[in-house]
Amino acid sequence: MMRCLFPDTPRDFPFRRTVRTALRTLHMFATGVLVGGHIFGQPKEQLFGWLVGSVASGLVLLATDLHATFAFLFQVRGLLVLLKVALTAMVLVFWEARVPLLIAALTLGAAGSHMPGSVRHRLILGRSTLVADARSG
Repeated sequence: MMRCLFPDTPRDFPFRRTVRTALRTLHMFATGVLVGGHIFGQPKEQLFGWLVGSVASGLVLLATDLHATFAFLFQVRGLLVLLKVALTAMVLVFWEARVPLLIAALTLGAAGSHMPGSVRHRLILGRSTLVADARSG
């Protein structure tokens, strides 16, 4: 079971980079509209589709990372994704703080995507036993 979750070599699939670039673009677009809509006070009903698009594209991106290896969750970039999910989920409890929470999640995403690969792909836990996926894209 461990080899299935944490393979010695991260798994791949055809057109991985192209698929992930398209998903990331869709995710950034949907999330940008969603956050902007909240900043400018748009009704929840108008933002629901953008929320669905943001969550769905984010989940598919996460699935592509986990397909490669679950070691992703122990890398800096994986921990940032978990933190972004937590901040976004906090909107459900702290509705009045939704704008700063969503801006914080968006900021973490931007910073995480643009930090050096040596930092972004660093394993925080399991360094001696896990193989990180250090591919770009």
